[in-house]
Amino acid sequence: MATYKKRGYRKPKVKEVTFDDNLNEVEGYVEGDSTTEEIFENLDESANKIEEWVAENQKMIFTVIGAIAFCVLAYMGYSKFIQEPKEAEASNAAYVAQDYFAKAVNASGKEQDSLFTLALNGVNGKRGLVQIASDYSGTKAGNLANYAAGTAFLNMNDYKNAVSYLDNFTSEDEIFGATAKGAIGDAFVQLNQLEDALTAYKKALEITTNSYTTPKFLYKAAIVALDLGKNDEAAKYLIQIKESYATSLEANKVDALLGKAQAK
Repeated sequence: MATYKKRGYRKPKVKEVTFDDNLNEVEGYVEGDSTTEEIFENLDESANKIEEWVAENQKMIFTVIGAIAFCVLAYMGYSKFIQEPKEAEASNAAYVAQDYFAKAVNASGKEQDSLFTLALNGVNGKRGLVQIASDYSGTKAGNLANYAAGTAFLNMNDYKNAVSYLDNFTSEDEIFGATAKGAIGDAFVQLNQLEDALTAYKKALEITTNSYTTPKFLYKAAIVALDLGKNDEAAKYLIQIKESYATSLEANKVDALLGKAQAK
């Protein structure tokens, strides 16, 4: 067991002054009290108790260490041999669908609808966004397929599916995340679920603050709030646009709505 060496240790001497028969001072030293030895003894005792506990619980300690090591190795193995190949497979499978989606975004009219349909359902044996989102859930490609599918459904006026797929999309990118929430708000407006739409716009506003998405969703939130009769809330959003985003496109449309909100 661990011990602290105290060889040669002596208690410190304390100066003592006395007087002889002629009342002259006589200096002397006596052994003084010290807590140092007690501290060493306490440390000895603590160290001994720790070593005793370790000795008594060796099996449990090694079991815990082994479990932790197993979990680390299992995670590393999963990432290397399962997740990485699945990510690569999902990315390859999504290529055709994403290509049709990109073409649809830049198209218009019937051509756009046709391209979105191909992107969603696939073509020539290639998976579409809907199947990719299902087959590769948990991968980056599967997550992006949710966003693309939701956006495609929104543009094709299938608002319930738009909400469903966009709600399954997650992103660490603030602009991407805010845009998805805003699109959910747009879908709820079309479904005439205005309270849900207002909630979605508020979530979009909470995700990030910037000169692009913020005034846009403040404006949409204000319109919905007016329709719900929440005039004070609508006025708050409109004033925020006017004061903080005066150069935005939405700022040019604020005064008319603000007058309407304040008049009520």
